[in-house]
Amino acid sequence: MSLIDNWLKAIRTRTVAFIAIVLAVAVTAISCSSSPSASSGDTVAGIPPELVVDYIHTVAASDRTAYTKHVVARLKKLEGNEKPNGVVPAEATEAWQQVGGIPLPAQMFRLGAELASEDGDFTIGLISPWNINDNQAPKGEFEEVGMQKVIETGEPYKGYQEIGGQKYYSAIYPDPAVAEACASCHNAHPVHRERYPDKVFKLNDVMGGVVINLPLSGA
Repeated sequence: MSLIDNWLKAIRTRTVAFIAIVLAVAVTAISCSSSPSASSGDTVAGIPPELVVDYIHTVAASDRTAYTKHVVARLKKLEGNEKPNGVVPAEATEAWQQVGGIPLPAQMFRLGAELASEDGDFTIGLISPWNINDNQAPKGEFEEVGMQKVIETGEPYKGYQEIGGQKYYSAIYPDPAVAEACASCHNAHPVHRERYPDKVFKLNDVMGGVVINLPLSGA
């Protein structure tokens, strides 16, 4: 099995484990709740939707932060540049599949998000007004307004919205540069330098948002 296959297998394993944890919490909440069912459509398996999206975000963000700090930070190279503190002879690069490297943190997050979103229970992804990938630009009023609020306040933006006749509880969380590599890699990207020449990210700056859409029954 190749290195890439091992990484993808590890992503899938973590994703399945995460979904199992969320479902276990849901079952526990139902058994302990004085209300046996939700009649308004504003709960998910007995848990308020604002808590469900918090759970999802906490696990996903923690996983990427750990990957950034404890994997990418230990590599010898980042996008072709030598890292003086690197101890692992590998490179994190956007073209990881072509050069036999490993994904950048944003790419790793997207791989996990795609797997987590496969069954349709919820969707999760990254958006940014300084997007490099056009698919990650804010779309629709909720994301456009919410992303701006998140940048201004540094706090999550949450609310209900309807997409294609389906009711969702949605949330956008600030996505900060959790390591120097996040900011430096983004700043050096040729698309960023062309589109946003005056935007220079620093450690802990909000670089975009993590958006979660949770479908609700009774829409």
